[in-house]
Amino acid sequence: MTEFSMRNGSPVAPGEPLPPPEVLPPDARVDLARERADSHADEVLDALDAELIGLVPVKTRIREIAALLLIDRVRGRFGIDSGRPNLHMCFTGSPGTGKTTVAVRLAELLHRLGYIRKGHLVSVTRDDLVGQYVGHTAPKTKEVLKRAMGGVLFIDEAYYLYRAENERDYGQEAIEILLQVMENNRDDLVVVLAGYKDRMDSFFSSNPGMSSRIAHHIDFPDYATDELEAIGRLMTAREGYRLSDEAEPVFRSYLERRREQPRFANARSVRNALERARLRHASRLLAAGGEVTRDDLTTLRPEDFLASRVFET
Repeated sequence: MTEFSMRNGSPVAPGEPLPPPEVLPPDARVDLARERADSHADEVLDALDAELIGLVPVKTRIREIAALLLIDRVRGRFGIDSGRPNLHMCFTGSPGTGKTTVAVRLAELLHRLGYIRKGHLVSVTRDDLVGQYVGHTAPKTKEVLKRAMGGVLFIDEAYYLYRAENERDYGQEAIEILLQVMENNRDDLVVVLAGYKDRMDSFFSSNPGMSSRIAHHIDFPDYATDELEAIGRLMTAREGYRLSDEAEPVFRSYLERRREQPRFANARSVRNALERARLRHASRLLAAGGEVTRDDLTTLRPEDFLASRVFET
């Protein structure tokens, strides 16, 4: 059965944004616990905790933003106008640190709190925004913005929009259109720029107008080995697998070695390692032939990892 909260005498489903608040008299009292429950924001925050290991500073900032928006709604019920907060953000960090996952949950959170109409995420890169000839960039950028309106626009590796070494590059045109929309339509669109921290810092230095429009800079740290292990256990459980007791130290050794190698991508590399282990597991079972048990079908063993090239160095 679907549960509903009530606001202004009307039911509010969990996935729906809160309606505009009713203005209260100055001597009224508001139950913050009830306001929080009615928003269903905690459901999104709890889902974020369940989906991502670690990232405590990131989760703390998202919770702080949720608290600010909820309190602003309560202030609005008393007729206190603080103005709409600037919600444009920059997520910095290495690949595989959860930036896209957080952006998806952020869109859902902002929708439930009534700050965006739709709550969807549109994820793009430079190729989706910048054209290759004169007159091509503006239509591409505007089409992306049209799709993103009412939600969150996530621009991965945003620093590639600006190429100072190429005077004929059309990225600057896309940036100018973005700047205008970020300022004039910030009540209907939240933009999240993402990428490596050092490159984003250089991008902002070259584009002060963009830097001034970003209110929240959130850094996603690389995962420690213990966290990567926990991520691996979570991933295997979701796919109906487990590591044998003998495979656990081998998997940890794999992670320690892989972290020191080029192009390591945190949780993404963990997922790739487990996918390859599953391939070896399946090939091993078929090569052995004969009957198998449920345990055989669900258990990854040391040899499923030791065959990796990671152990050749």
